[in-house]
Amino acid sequence: MILHDIKKIRNFSIIAHIDHGKSTIADRLLELTQTLSSREMAEQVLDDMDLERERGITIKAHPVTMYYLAEDGQKYQINFIDTPGHVDFTYEVSRSLAACEGALLVIDAVQGVQAQSLANVHLAVERGLEIVPVINKIDLPSADPEGVRKQIEDVIGLEASQAVLASAKTGVGIKEILERILRDVPPPKEPEDDLLRALVFDCHYDDYRGVFVYVRVMSGEISKKAEVYFMVSDKSFEVQEVGIFSPSEKPVESLKPGEVGYLLANIKKTADVKIGETITLKKKPALEPLPGFRLVSPVVYAGIYPVDSSDFETVRDALAKLQLNDSALHVEQESSLALGFGFRCGFLGLLHLEIAFERLQREFDLDIITTAPSVIYKFTLSNGEQKNIDNVAHYPDPTLVELIEEPWVKSHIMAPTEYLGAVMALGMEKRGEFVKTETIDARRLLFTYRFPLNEIITDFNDKLKSITRGYGSFDYEFDLYASSDIVKLEIRVNEEPVDAFSCLIHRSKAESKGRALCKKLSEVIPRQQFKVPIQAAIGGKIIARETIAALTKNVTAKCYGGDITRKRKLWEKQKKGKKRMKEFGKVTIPQEAFMQVLKAE
Repeated sequence: MILHDIKKIRNFSIIAHIDHGKSTIADRLLELTQTLSSREMAEQVLDDMDLERERGITIKAHPVTMYYLAEDGQKYQINFIDTPGHVDFTYEVSRSLAACEGALLVIDAVQGVQAQSLANVHLAVERGLEIVPVINKIDLPSADPEGVRKQIEDVIGLEASQAVLASAKTGVGIKEILERILRDVPPPKEPEDDLLRALVFDCHYDDYRGVFVYVRVMSGEISKKAEVYFMVSDKSFEVQEVGIFSPSEKPVESLKPGEVGYLLANIKKTADVKIGETITLKKKPALEPLPGFRLVSPVVYAGIYPVDSSDFETVRDALAKLQLNDSALHVEQESSLALGFGFRCGFLGLLHLEIAFERLQREFDLDIITTAPSVIYKFTLSNGEQKNIDNVAHYPDPTLVELIEEPWVKSHIMAPTEYLGAVMALGMEKRGEFVKTETIDARRLLFTYRFPLNEIITDFNDKLKSITRGYGSFDYEFDLYASSDIVKLEIRVNEEPVDAFSCLIHRSKAESKGRALCKKLSEVIPRQQFKVPIQAAIGGKIIARETIAALTKNVTAKCYGGDITRKRKLWEKQKKGKKRMKEFGKVTIPQEAFMQVLKAE
């Protein structure tokens, strides 16, 4: 262990698009600094969730402290704060970057600059971080390091003549990356005073020890038995243990300025710890918190319901446990006529929804169904009152609505030049507003668009991947709320409205969506003994209809010949019976029908 010298500390994170080799570079750095022995090494050590390994993405940020003897003979403490690469976790990325002074920008030598690396680099540049470009995977036969170098200069605007050429797989250039971090990334700033200010950049829950709070100390010192005060959530705790990650938790005496580590303070609920919050001492508190804290607000909402209603309690416990590790997940209880009791959950984006859904199924072995995702609309009523509505069940009386606003996002799409027409057509189909297009190099274009969020949360990424044969990439950031012609599309089965299938949608898309839903329902609802109309309506106007034909019974089968009046009498009798049945008959929609329609969406 070395004496604490703030000039010998470096804090950095890695920014990269999904699958550009970030976790592999992290593995090699851990090997080179001998933080882990070769016996302990595994592929992608820091991605310890099964899901992370399968999909090749980082979901939770994971810090690690390494000690490195540099070429100048000095020993340095290097703190690496891993960041998720996907656009849905931008807030986690921004928190991790706030705890660093520098960032490695990892670009794949074959694929070049991609949309998500672009978005996260802008976050790093805004924070004033020193950026070290690294061109990875130079061992691949189709690698083009020089072309990528030019792209970094043209697209991102970073000087790339000194970019490190590396291959994390073969270990080429890893030592050079470490030396460049020591040379180019500045050490943490000397603190002005000795008041404790520590930034919370993440937390996770442990069943036995409570909440692990991940901190970066800006000034002052945290040690055992200290009474600390959380400035945003306004709570105090006594510290039981402080430590560093190497990569597993390792207790130390205290954390000093510039260092990154964790603290345990018998915190039972992660709701008590807000990501981005400031910790100070109870006795000698800092006057104001560190800048940049904001509460994470969900962007996409979806209902999560147990398939078997007796599992309700189990789903509730599972969601509470998931929330302990995922502070951005928002959960409230709701009920629906069709699906029974369930939960309305808020997510940061579609990938976040997908991952939470998969984790619930895998880690808790639950049989659940999610409803189609929706966004938050802002309603202004004629009496001036404002309402935020994400659920069609809370739609106010249309006569009272003055104005409806929907969220818009700014989006960057990267695609090869030959798919220009296809990307433009997709943009039009999704009600996008084209802003500009830029040429990255001879082969690729960068499109800037504005989209209504509601259009891109369901299948935009899938469609983009299929029209560009997997070469397109996109990311988005929230832009603003703008007024829009949003209507409530109501689905009626046998004249009765069914809430589970109704939705809020832009008027231009309502008819096609209504037709598709009616058609699907006519296939999955079983036939009754009377005709069943399925209608899609906006207010009092029916915009689409399908009819399920009645089951027929041939009442005149027993009449052989004879007078026609006898047959007519039987038909009239049958007609009256059918009419009465239609008046009193109820169509019960089976659970499977709900499942199939919601899956089809």
